[in-house]
Amino acid sequence: METVPLTSLARAGGCAAKYAAARLEGLLAGLVPADSEDLLVGLDPADDAAVYRLDDERALVFTVDFFPPVVDDPRAFGAIAATNALNDVFAMGGVPLLALSIAAFPEELPTEMLGDILAGADERVRASGAILAGGHTIRDDEPKYGLAVVGTVHPDAIWSKAGARPGDALYLTKPLGTGLVLQAQRDGRAPPGALDAAVASMVELNRAAADLLRPFSPTAVTDVTGFGLLGHAHELAFRSGVRVVIEAESLPLLPGARDLAERGVKTGGDRRNREYAESHVESTASPALELLAYDPQTAGGLLVAVPAERGAVLEATFAAEGRLLARIGAVEAGSGVVLR
Repeated sequence: METVPLTSLARAGGCAAKYAAARLEGLLAGLVPADSEDLLVGLDPADDAAVYRLDDERALVFTVDFFPPVVDDPRAFGAIAATNALNDVFAMGGVPLLALSIAAFPEELPTEMLGDILAGADERVRASGAILAGGHTIRDDEPKYGLAVVGTVHPDAIWSKAGARPGDALYLTKPLGTGLVLQAQRDGRAPPGALDAAVASMVELNRAAADLLRPFSPTAVTDVTGFGLLGHAHELAFRSGVRVVIEAESLPLLPGARDLAERGVKTGGDRRNREYAESHVESTASPALELLAYDPQTAGGLLVAVPAERGAVLEATFAAEGRLLARIGAVEAGSGVVLR
């Protein structure tokens, strides 16, 4: 089989290819939100997925996510893209049920490569507890892959960005730096092992973290993806009507990510994320850590607000399972985001 570097066919990869958040806000501002008492989460305000109530016990969680290749390995690309989409359902407190592929491929790509992309996605869908049941594929010069995912959640147990309260502790369940590592890999500047660590993080479903978190009734949850930690923290702070304070030195980072940031590596998404969130962020952090906090993430972890009195037991629970849970700050009265 002829080897084709998938990333050579993409202008931007992963969640760094997201439409700019500031422009997206303007675009959606012109849409009239659907009027239905059973649409529990839609565009007003938007969240990580839509939620529609079926009855008193069940609601559907529905999301869609796709993007160009972030890595050259086809199976890893499919797994990462699938994980990124499935994680939206976990970020809402839901459980995935069914997924459909959304694919665009050049006809010149070997069919074996496309099969590997689908196989990587199918493995992650199965690991999430869902079923990959079909999809739709079109021709395109730039490869793209992702999923539309349907899950379920109890109508009274939806996790949103809007419930954080002053006094909550703030946690992150995955390290930052995927954007920088992937960019450095493209430029030939990634240190040994950095890409492998980034891929391992990006294919990790947020299923286990969500399962451990669920008994602690978090007040606000979102997943950290293309808008970067500060972009998603701004959304959480704004929707909740609070101030989010993040301790920069507490941020968990991928191996090599801080060194890359100190060397000035950044993605095109850095500028777009700053345009979106910078006016709401007060930063006294080092330039490198600030860059990492704006770095667009692909299939990132959960950003979680939990009542502080539950924090110690939550941390012990994650530690007992050998899972990362970094306490990165707190929620205060006020508005905006502080990175200090």
